[in-house]
Amino acid sequence: MAITLKELLDSGAERLSLELVWGEGRLDRPIEEKAINRPGLALTGFFQYFAQRRLQVFGLAEFTYLKSLSTADREARLRGILEKNVPAIVISRNRNPLPELRALAEEYGTPLLRSTMITSHFINECTLVLEELTAPRDRIQGTMLELMGIGVLLQGQAGIGKSETALSLIGRGYSLVADDVTEVVRTNEGRVVAFAHELTRYHMEIRGVGIVHVPSLFGVAAIRREAMLDIVINLHPYTNDAEEDRTGIEPGSIEVLGIKFPFYSLPVSSGRDMANIVEATALNYKLKMLGHDAAKELDEKLIGRFLRKTAG
Repeated sequence: MAITLKELLDSGAERLSLELVWGEGRLDRPIEEKAINRPGLALTGFFQYFAQRRLQVFGLAEFTYLKSLSTADREARLRGILEKNVPAIVISRNRNPLPELRALAEEYGTPLLRSTMITSHFINECTLVLEELTAPRDRIQGTMLELMGIGVLLQGQAGIGKSETALSLIGRGYSLVADDVTEVVRTNEGRVVAFAHELTRYHMEIRGVGIVHVPSLFGVAAIRREAMLDIVINLHPYTNDAEEDRTGIEPGSIEVLGIKFPFYSLPVSSGRDMANIVEATALNYKLKMLGHDAAKELDEKLIGRFLRKTAG
């Protein structure tokens, strides 16, 4: 998935200490690869393995080498790089572009950017920014919470009580990540990170009350900027003829960004404390991750007793 220079600047200018030197009208150019390239060999004229679809970073080594060349050679080496139609050139350490580089950038329409960061730090941080921008992402309905390190996504039809349940859990010391609509992005490690849209972050809508600002009511410990998704819980109306899972030995699953997560379906009825049940579900999942599965242990005990009686 390619992104544009404008998307990089909008999302990472402050984080990367990045500014545009030239090329405001060329910010629609795509960055097709998320790795960063230092054009060391290319400056010597060797282009066999030149990564022309990546951002090109000029650091202290590149500047020192270029300054050692004559003006004619310097222009020839830089022209060889720019005629490859690279996405952009980034100059690190807050250096001013060489006159030949500025002139050729304008000639070929290649944007010039500058960062105050040292080269190695810029490459590391920019790679992270590009990975975040190109990672698979989605927006899903649901309220996201963190309960003792477990990321819980509450889903259910409108008016079922997701926000009210979340509010009760926040009052018990747990943390809100996002209310009603949750943004999700998949990491390189195969995890899914959930977070709120920046416009609605730290806010909740409570029916009959309206919009509330969670940290103002419960303190900054009641919110998280993001959390890893671990389980999905669906709240649904209770019906007498519904077949509910009574053991929990084999919970269902649901896919989010191509990754499967445990899925629990909890019936909601009058007088049922859903905050307690959601809390127990999350803590029981945590116990399973620690190797203690109550449902399987009980099942094994029952089977063991049955077998002993049969053998007797």
